Amino acid sequence: MKRRPTPTNTEVTFSEHEFIVSKTDLKGRITYGNRVFMRVSGYQEDELIGSPHNIVRHPDMPRGAFKHLWDTIQQGKEWFGFVKNMGKSGHYYWVFANVTPDIEAGRIVGYFSVRRQAPRKAIEAVTPLYAEMLRIEREAGAARACEASLAWLTERLRALGTTYEALILSLYQEA
Repeated sequence: MKRRPTPTNTEVTFSEHEFIVSKTDLKGRITYGNRVFMRVSGYQEDELIGSPHNIVRHPDMPRGAFKHLWDTIQQGKEWFGFVKNMGKSGHYYWVFANVTPDIEAGRIVGYFSVRRQAPRKAIEAVTPLYAEMLRIEREAGAARACEASLAWLTERLRALGTTYEALILSLYQEA
């Protein structure tokens, strides 16, 4: 098993005109990553191809957020979200992600992800939400973590009179 990097407090950014692109199989193993992905994450192509996409998962990201992503894309829908990733060095980078099912002959055969630099204002808005989801996950324990934090997020969005997608897209457009 590969050793996970230790998170640092150093942020990596990339141009607003650049896109990080990757493709995965149905299980989330990387089958393609563009040069921007390699440069920003610090991984070489041979380190990425065949690895689970969570190779760049930052521990500040709640598991419930990824459950929401997987629940959405496995239904054949596209997903938008803000994600804090971690590169090989332990440095972090924020992205505005769009994950889309790759459909051939009516069947999902994998997933495409296109990511842009996340706007600072959006990062500031989602950081406390993710922190609360992480707190809830710790309290709930590993077996119930995803469901507990996602239930909290769903209730919070209901109270705000919005949906996850509407919130994310409005935060991106406001920036």
